[in-house]
Amino acid sequence: MVMPLPPVVADLTGFDLLLSVARLGSVGRAAAAHRISQPAASARLRELERRLGLTLLRRSPRGSTLTGTGALVADWARAAVEAAEALAAGAAALRETRESRLAVAASQTVAEYLLPPWLVALRAGHPGLSVTLRAANSAEVADAVRAGEVELGFVEGPGVPAGLRGEVVATDRLTVVVAPGHPWAKRRRAVTAAELAATPLVSREAGSGTRRAFEEALGDLAGAAPVLELSSTTAIKHAVAAGSGVAVLSSLAVTAELAAGTLVAVPASMPSQRQLRAVWPAGAQLTGPARDLYAIARRHR
Repeated sequence: MVMPLPPVVADLTGFDLLLSVARLGSVGRAAAAHRISQPAASARLRELERRLGLTLLRRSPRGSTLTGTGALVADWARAAVEAAEALAAGAAALRETRESRLAVAASQTVAEYLLPPWLVALRAGHPGLSVTLRAANSAEVADAVRAGEVELGFVEGPGVPAGLRGEVVATDRLTVVVAPGHPWAKRRRAVTAAELAATPLVSREAGSGTRRAFEEALGDLAGAAPVLELSSTTAIKHAVAAGSGVAVLSSLAVTAELAAGTLVAVPASMPSQRQLRAVWPAGAQLTGPARDLYAIARRHR
């Protein structure tokens, strides 16, 4: 059975001070080395003597020196204090290494259209930072965060994934798009949710936040099976522009194509606004670059 440290040695501060007295020759010089006052140093050493039940210092008007018992205790304490210093230095090195790297996972919409300027802003405050970005669908992002493979994730979809904490960092809306030659391209009357549910779409794969948001917008209506199911928003845009059918995509993803005229937005009467969230493990606190990236995302929403 593992026993806790005895209270008498649980705090090494007094032992560290005793070692400084042995090395420097006086309580005053030891106090200066520890950046505390001499009365504070004397009080800590008296408290150590009380806890141990031993006299460690020989006090006189000319100063204080270690007793034979004090010298023996100092010898025993040296290994423990040095081990504690090595532990602190190792933890600091690990912290520095962790804070020089950041692993992020993001849904494709966030990864392609929102994260690039956020990462530029992050690097301005962390010039030596190395960032690894994984672009995936929202379900895969949530899995990576839960597994501890990344420190921070960004997802789409109607809710916060199980086991994670989520905070809204941006809003987006769903846009129905077709090729310029599609019968809906010149349509003035809004397409209804029922019409969209009955229309085979060019769609993202199951697990995509965009697809989940669309399914949520349909409500009780069951959507038809996709005419094409693709794992890339870029591939969907090319397929629709080539005449493969109708797609429901993020407004962020189709801005350039709508401006160029390669895709046409179709008015729709379904709920279209959705929220994009930063996610991390429930009960955990964001620290270092992950916390800073989250703050940047919140500022830019």
